Amino acid sequence: MSARRFARPLALGWAAIALGGAALLPVLADVAGRLPRCPLRAATGWPCPTCGSGRALAALASGELGAALAANPLVVAAGFAFVGLGAAAGLAELGGRPLAEPRELPRWARLALPAALVANWLYLVGAGR
Repeated sequence: MSARRFARPLALGWAAIALGGAALLPVLADVAGRLPRCPLRAATGWPCPTCGSGRALAALASGELGAALAANPLVVAAGFAFVGLGAAAGLAELGGRPLAEPRELPRWARLALPAALVANWLYLVGAGR
């Protein structure tokens, strides 16, 4: 199967998963309250970079963007990016003008992604999350 023939189902599948996840957000809020405690935090007392993800999802489902961002800003940003880019990929495929696939991440992105992860973790440590 050519790369182009594989890209269409992948883009449409991404769109379906992203939009389905957004539609299921109210159900996920209930599940988020039942998640086990972070193993890293339980063992060391330090939060992991994804600590607060469940609380962030629950707050988003309740329409509390501020509380979601306070719980874990990186998870909220990644969730919006996943849903937005998934919808864009699906719409582009359906419209016959697929999104261009980058050969590699630009340098700024290769630097910004780890920096965002570290900054988010420092925020969680500093906020006592």
